[in-house]
Amino acid sequence: MYAHRPRTPATERTRRWFMNRSLLLGGAAAVATMTGCSAGASDTSGSASGSSQSEMPSGGPGGGGGMGPSATEVKYADFKGVTTDGKVVDDLFSIHSTGVSTDAVVKAAQAFLDGLSTKVRRASVFDVDDDEWLAWSNVDGYEREGARMGDLTEKQRNLGYALLGAALSADGLAQTRNIMKLNAFLGDYNGGGRETLTEGHYYFTFMGTPSTSKPWGFQYEGHHVAINYFVLGDQVVMSPTFMGSEPTSATYNGEKITLFKPETKAGLALLRSLTSAQREKVISADEKGGTNMVAGAGQDNLKLAYQGLAAKEFTSAQRQKLLDLVGVYVGYMDDGHAAVKMKEVEEHLDDTYFYWIGETKDSSAFYYRVHSPVVLIEYDAQSPLAYGENAQMGGGGGAPSGGPSGMPSGQPTGMPSGGPGGGGMGMGMGMGGTPTQQHIHTIIRTPNGNDYGVDLLRLHLETDH
Repeated sequence: MYAHRPRTPATERTRRWFMNRSLLLGGAAAVATMTGCSAGASDTSGSASGSSQSEMPSGGPGGGGGMGPSATEVKYADFKGVTTDGKVVDDLFSIHSTGVSTDAVVKAAQAFLDGLSTKVRRASVFDVDDDEWLAWSNVDGYEREGARMGDLTEKQRNLGYALLGAALSADGLAQTRNIMKLNAFLGDYNGGGRETLTEGHYYFTFMGTPSTSKPWGFQYEGHHVAINYFVLGDQVVMSPTFMGSEPTSATYNGEKITLFKPETKAGLALLRSLTSAQREKVISADEKGGTNMVAGAGQDNLKLAYQGLAAKEFTSAQRQKLLDLVGVYVGYMDDGHAAVKMKEVEEHLDDTYFYWIGETKDSSAFYYRVHSPVVLIEYDAQSPLAYGENAQMGGGGGAPSGGPSGMPSGQPTGMPSGGPGGGGMGMGMGMGGTPTQQHIHTIIRTPNGNDYGVDLLRLHLETDH
């Protein structure tokens, strides 16, 4: 065992309390989403469909949209991964040399750990196969483990950002930092003074010890960000990676920030390249719900059938647009390993499905999914919770000075009290509200058992030990 502070019974109770309180406040729709009994779930296979799981705003109860693990969360030993029918496709992944060095991320991780106090380091390091991998959440008030950025010194934080810089591309680091900034904007917009809606409420945990030969990884997690980064030799698996924001465009400390434009434009570009006959197969007859994401936090063993149209029916130009779309998400990891992942995606391109729910205008709130044996991507423009004219929040007050121009006056800004850890976004929200591109959730996963690098670790243990 590594020297760390394991999840204590008290911590487990806190996390269960968080979910139970969400269920109580969320009502029947929450229960339906949690148990898979919503309109979008199959009664026979237990698989999630692409139809709306409910009109529950994002962050509301139910892991599909990114809430987090429930009292029945999957344990690492029981992890299977996303499958189409509950059966893992074998021989998709292998241990091999990529030719892309991981020295920089190993050194950056070790430097960050060396810079922590003994107490914080002990609380931040877990076994490489610890259940902590799966215990991430999108919600701001979720009880987390590890080193909290807001509690660190400036030097320690800079070492943390250096680690992210080594693991991510320049675009990936900018995306992560801007999500954090807009989280702080949201806190200011809603009155400030809340621990969770800040740039500091993001946590590092480490599984195993940084090494160029032995398996290890880290997790960086907080409101609207969850990066899972597994390393084995020179191989990297960066999934699940969840990124979202509300709002997606605002001015924070004089800096105009706009997020998810590449994801939005690339999705529309692919859709608009399709013929009318192809679109009929891709676009669902279902209306866009308040949240349609199905593979968020707590959905590690999700059964999800392919929907839409497979790329084997695409032209070469359309296939390139599909690769361009996948490349936006994969491109948030460091450039060398992103190229390795894209090669893996290309090898299964014929069996890559594209699926869409909603309208198709530039400003439309829509959902799309890319799904193959080795990649699952979801993009979901969702109902507002705490920002915009349809926000599902009570209270009064105005926006902070320096907010985005054109903001409707008299915005609701109150936050529910009593949430765990302060803030408690998504706790007891009402349903409804028109989905908007000002609230977007995205996720990328590696189906068939290799999220968190689980399949690679299994192969490593079978062959090297």
